[in-house]
Amino acid sequence: MAFHPYLNFGGNCREAFTRYQEIFGGELVLLPMSDAPPDAGMPAEQADLIMHAALTFEGHLLMASDDPTGNFSGVKGMFVNYAVTDSAEAERVFSALADGGETMMPLSETFWSPKFGMCVDRFGTPWMVNVEVPNEGG
Repeated sequence: MAFHPYLNFGGNCREAFTRYQEIFGGELVLLPMSDAPPDAGMPAEQADLIMHAALTFEGHLLMASDDPTGNFSGVKGMFVNYAVTDSAEAERVFSALADGGETMMPLSETFWSPKFGMCVDRFGTPWMVNVEVPNEGG
């Protein structure tokens, strides 16, 4: 069993996932509303919205879509946690995610991690970047 974040965006899913692919690498699949069959009843003005995005990298899957209702009010009540074992990689990813967004907690040492930070990226997605220390106790 696995949990996979499924994010929503207010019309900028394509831009966000293109950026996430730049940061994380991997394979990106974008399915715009314009690819829906004609009988699906998708409004023409929503043709450029993304009905499904999937970014697969290093065994991870991050998915999303644009909110077609026009009522998107941002991501609330959650963070996407990206955990790595390398501090330099954490710094690279955190810097890229925080660029143009808001840093809520700078990437720094905590009592549980050599590096941990929180930010909301320029697309409104809340992130936690965490360096995990291998469990030596088994």
